[in-house]
Amino acid sequence: MAGARAAAAASAGASASSGNPPPQEPGLGELLEEFSRTQYRAKDCSGTGGSKVERIEKRCLELFGRDYCYSVIQNVNGDICGHYPQHIVFLEYESSEKEKDTFQSTVQVSKLQDLVYRSKTARCRGRFVCPVILFKGKHICRSATLAGWGELYGRTGYNYIFSGGADDAWADAEDVTEEDCALRSSDTHLFDKVRGYDIKLLRYLSVKYICDLMVENKKVKFGMNVTSSEKVDKAQRYADFTLLSIPYPGCEFFKEYKDRDYMAEGLIFNWKQDYVDAPLSIPDFLTCSLNIDWSQYQSWDLVQQTQNYLKLLLSIINSDDDSGLLVHCISGWDRTPLFISLLRLSLWADGLIHTSLKPAEILYLTVAYDWFLFGHMLVDRLSKGEEIFFFCFNFLKHIISEEFSALKTQRRKSLPARDAGFTLEDICMLRRKDRGSTTSLGSDFSLVMESSPGAAGSFTYEAVELVPAGAQTQAAWLAALSERETRLQEVRSAFLATYSSTVGLRAAAPSPSGAIGGLLEQFVRGVGLRGTSSSTL
Repeated sequence: MAGARAAAAASAGASASSGNPPPQEPGLGELLEEFSRTQYRAKDCSGTGGSKVERIEKRCLELFGRDYCYSVIQNVNGDICGHYPQHIVFLEYESSEKEKDTFQSTVQVSKLQDLVYRSKTARCRGRFVCPVILFKGKHICRSATLAGWGELYGRTGYNYIFSGGADDAWADAEDVTEEDCALRSSDTHLFDKVRGYDIKLLRYLSVKYICDLMVENKKVKFGMNVTSSEKVDKAQRYADFTLLSIPYPGCEFFKEYKDRDYMAEGLIFNWKQDYVDAPLSIPDFLTCSLNIDWSQYQSWDLVQQTQNYLKLLLSIINSDDDSGLLVHCISGWDRTPLFISLLRLSLWADGLIHTSLKPAEILYLTVAYDWFLFGHMLVDRLSKGEEIFFFCFNFLKHIISEEFSALKTQRRKSLPARDAGFTLEDICMLRRKDRGSTTSLGSDFSLVMESSPGAAGSFTYEAVELVPAGAQTQAAWLAALSERETRLQEVRSAFLATYSSTVGLRAAAPSPSGAIGGLLEQFVRGVGLRGTSSSTL
């Protein structure tokens, strides 16, 4: 781990004219192009692709350095973890003078480095507990779930199961417990040892809450328990932590999201499948203030489930204690970045973290760091239609309200006066013909319509959004929105605009209905990024 610390950088320059399309982060298109072509591997960072990855990592460090002093855990060539960044950022404290004396890091970098190396075998694919967000002095961490006996013994050299050339060694693997394996090995304390280091790392980062998104207690493949989880650790090693089992559908479920033309409303996971055996379990003291009937979680659609889980996570990290949070699923590269990214964007929208970053910059940071550099397999997910990555950023429209805000003080009731020619009521009352064409840049407004297939020429309006084309009308629109809503809408707009010109409109196997192409095509035309006669990229 390098001891270099990044000082706070100057604020970004002024944004583009409000009449222009949503400002985009330089390099975001290149990032999405690279992301959609290959899965990031730290050991493959060489040649042309390596230079692109180096630029991406360098930009992430620069964006982190705007608001935080940090150290770097060196992971060159994937020596610690093959699908973690080459330069893993450890945020120590906010670099602004106001916050500098409020929260000071109590972590010694050398001690953290030692615990990382010792604990890396405890979790699936070596994806150790890694702090990625710093909020009010608390570390929000991500990881994979605990390694099961098969992976753990294989990666640590305990391959006794293959000894003697027995061809049927895997036949009864599902009947072998972790404890049985330890007793039959030469080291009866292997699980105590590696999980002990994992626990030491969690405690060193002051993590108290562990949120497990798995829908199963243990991941089973080919009849063998491949991974485990804290909630079923028979030795109760994690009993001192507050464990939350909040089962959330895996990436495969998002094929249904795509097949339903990207409509998450009404999409409910099938909880009666054989492999689903992890019930929702949350301590009562964490739910009493949320006014949510958690007993109904199996009846929630994808929107409500994601909203309620996000509210829970925000409530935990916004509590008065100084304890951190770990979020993980199985491998930690699908569901985990979904919630880490939503947490980062939600807290940023409230002005609580990354305070100097503009919408295009925070978008770049979370796509690059939370998704790409932590190994999300976008190219594989796109080929299978498992659009969890797209869902994450399209979902921002569902968390714009103040009920998702982490601000405890009442928001100011009025924003600074702006050149407001229209009120929100005025805008909503405008007849369609008064708003102008859906594609004309000369009209006051452009309509962005999310379409679904039906009779020819018909549309289902999941969300009809007004995108102001002129400075005066945009000022009126923004004045009517909360600051939080404005910021999240700008992030979503910037994402859709860039996605449309890279990943979305170049998909090898688009939906038969063409819904995603239609959604994005309407969007880019609406904000003036493409003429109506342009051919598909």
